[in-house]
Amino acid sequence: MVTLFRWLVRIVLGLGLLAAGLLVLAWYLASGSLPDYESRVEVEGITAPVEIVRDRHAVPHIFGETEEDVYFGLGYAHAQDRLWQMTILRRTAQGRLSELFGEATFEIDHLLRALDIYGVARAMVPNQSERTQAAMRAYADGVNARLAEVQVEALGRGSPEFFIFSRAIAPWTPTDSIAVNRIMALQLTGHAGLEVRRAELSLLLQPERLRDLMPDAPEVAMMGGSPEFAELFPEMDFAALPEMPRHPLDPVAPLGFAGASNAWAVDGSRSASGATLMASDPHLGLSAPSIWMLARLEFPQGGVIGGTIPGLPGVIIGRNDDFAWGLTTTGTDDQDIYIERIDPADPDRYLTPDGSQPFRTRDILIGVGDEPARTVTLRWTRHGPVIPPHRYGVAAITPPGHVAALAWTALDPTDRSMDSLIEMPFARSVEEGRRALEGLIAPSQNFTMADREQVAIQVGGRAPLRRETHQGEGRIPVPGWVEENDWLGLVPFEEMPGTYNPRSGLVLNTNNRVTVRDFPYHVSHDWGDTQRIQRARRLLAEREFHTVDSFIEAQTDTVSQTARILLSLVARDLFWTGNPVSEDALSPIRNVALDRLADWNGEMSEHGPEGLIYAAWMRHLQHRLIRDELGGPMAERITRLEPLFIERVFRDIDGAGVWCDVRTSAPVETCLEMARLSLDDALLDLRERYGSRVEGWRWGDAHLAMQEHEVLSRVPGLSLIASIIQPTSGGDNTLMRGLTAGDGPNPFANVHASGLRMVVDFGDPESSRYIISTGQSGHLLSRHYDDLSVLWRRGDYIPMSLSEDRARADAIGVTELVPRGE
Repeated sequence: MVTLFRWLVRIVLGLGLLAAGLLVLAWYLASGSLPDYESRVEVEGITAPVEIVRDRHAVPHIFGETEEDVYFGLGYAHAQDRLWQMTILRRTAQGRLSELFGEATFEIDHLLRALDIYGVARAMVPNQSERTQAAMRAYADGVNARLAEVQVEALGRGSPEFFIFSRAIAPWTPTDSIAVNRIMALQLTGHAGLEVRRAELSLLLQPERLRDLMPDAPEVAMMGGSPEFAELFPEMDFAALPEMPRHPLDPVAPLGFAGASNAWAVDGSRSASGATLMASDPHLGLSAPSIWMLARLEFPQGGVIGGTIPGLPGVIIGRNDDFAWGLTTTGTDDQDIYIERIDPADPDRYLTPDGSQPFRTRDILIGVGDEPARTVTLRWTRHGPVIPPHRYGVAAITPPGHVAALAWTALDPTDRSMDSLIEMPFARSVEEGRRALEGLIAPSQNFTMADREQVAIQVGGRAPLRRETHQGEGRIPVPGWVEENDWLGLVPFEEMPGTYNPRSGLVLNTNNRVTVRDFPYHVSHDWGDTQRIQRARRLLAEREFHTVDSFIEAQTDTVSQTARILLSLVARDLFWTGNPVSEDALSPIRNVALDRLADWNGEMSEHGPEGLIYAAWMRHLQHRLIRDELGGPMAERITRLEPLFIERVFRDIDGAGVWCDVRTSAPVETCLEMARLSLDDALLDLRERYGSRVEGWRWGDAHLAMQEHEVLSRVPGLSLIASIIQPTSGGDNTLMRGLTAGDGPNPFANVHASGLRMVVDFGDPESSRYIISTGQSGHLLSRHYDDLSVLWRRGDYIPMSLSEDRARADAIGVTELVPRGE
């Protein structure tokens, strides 16, 4: 027995030493890819030395003698810190994720190949200006210089992830940058999914009830009333198909997640300093690292600083000495789904207004991990690519003998969006900023602009020009063989909406509608916000003069005007009537919850229980209202709160109160009964999750910002160090927006928020501030992987300075790139 015990001890110790050795080896290999910010590197592709000065937050300040040299430095800096992120974005655009991740990403690859995103990007390159093409080439040279350095110096393959998912890294090209731009366009639109959802619901509901569940934004004029989907396709029967599980790398945003943002600006008449102020905070899906990386580019013409996206050469949102700009998603209806009828006599052809026409086809191979590559036949129609049936849910609304094709402005190779990206940082006035947008087609964004005297908002990007007789009006999929459904081109840029120097001195957008009733063109029926705009208008209008601090106060405001409105409707007969129902085991919790909500001001603070009670109550209420009309499978897919729906029901607008009655039961239920039952549903759910003491519940415990590494968060063990998870304030409809997941094990998790916040003051430009949600580095072992996340969560910022002296004074390292041979 003694001998056996000794051998067991030896085996355990040996295994422990082996595990420790493997950990040390893994750390050694991974740490080899940590960039050395204090270095001198000989490179090819620059005309003179380039300096990359990293300030104490690891923000690169890049100094070069020519524009091309500065873009070279940006490419090098991006590749130092975000090489894995850039590679994954490129693979996504190419439809080559499954080579690394196997079956899990096959449908993503199938869609991206069907859309031919990379082919469109390649065709766009020669359509950009010479200046832009030179910038893209220089940027690519900078990325490739870092790749060469990694290879020659054996720097841990450039990023730890490449040890797990090993593949050769191809050189970066200008096509790759435009492909990343197209991926961003895909993330920022959701109209194809909205058309499918509206078509599905129209097969289940009467028109007035569909209008309850998918209401138009207030004050939007109807276009005359499109026919129901069933009228266009009488052979279509509704079939509720389950939604495919969504992979974190899927660039197609779920419904309600296709971009958001806030931006506003005031001129000198509304500023305490007498100079213009501008604020912008774009909202995208949270990830670790953030999609954003801060950078300062010092061109011969002057400096520019702001948020960049690794893979793109330029500053996306930022300022120079005289001009600042920010972005919000317009919500332009830039997609239409066409149901194409296959020729019954020939399945290789489809019907058009001029008769039968052949599909354009191509066979491709998609690599799937270690399995044999799969052959897929792609098809295109005159409207655009045929969508794989599992994407956007089109299988549920495509009749037999038909296919669905997608028309989308972002597939237009004449798009010069990269010209806009390159030219905007050199603008010195609102007028020059507007001119920089002339070639932009997609993604459509609201550009909030401020120079030293003026403020403006201009929609950049183009809307499809539809006939007045278009059968779907952009709301539902339409027959592809009907000529009146064809686009006539694009709305001219000069006629897209814009606001310049209003008398109020204020311009503001929170993804709310940008058109007025008499606007002559269709821009959208589905705007991104009808709620935050109410709070923003109040905060910005009630203060006569603004400062950087007042703008930050508005950006980080966590009061939900939506909660105030809905609770005043839903709970009005429960707050002041004593015990709302007879005493039962839930009464103590119910009474405390109602008392706290009665005194609540709508602030979605992470530290209190009110936001959690409200969110759970509204979630259960909406589900109770819709599940009998829609049926279980469809109701389970509508997981996110639609505030206008709840408001219409409890105000009984156009008879919407009928949703409160459960059709399958004999009694006629009232909305008060629905409110009581759903409150109990919510409280039972919360008691099970967080215990029976309401005072111990915290909104922040549920509203965790899920900044997860899109790949390593799914690897056991590594998820603990790869993900940045924090309790946060805010909610779906607050200005400091934290959009909740809606489903899954934690439906209230914060998964979509302002990954970048920026405030600019032209009265004192060096007092301008910004912050991103994670850290500058994408390297797990870097101290700059998550160092800014705590500041971001607290609503703090770092300086936004164009001072070279300040950057050098607190530098943590200077990388000097010198022409080879010097």
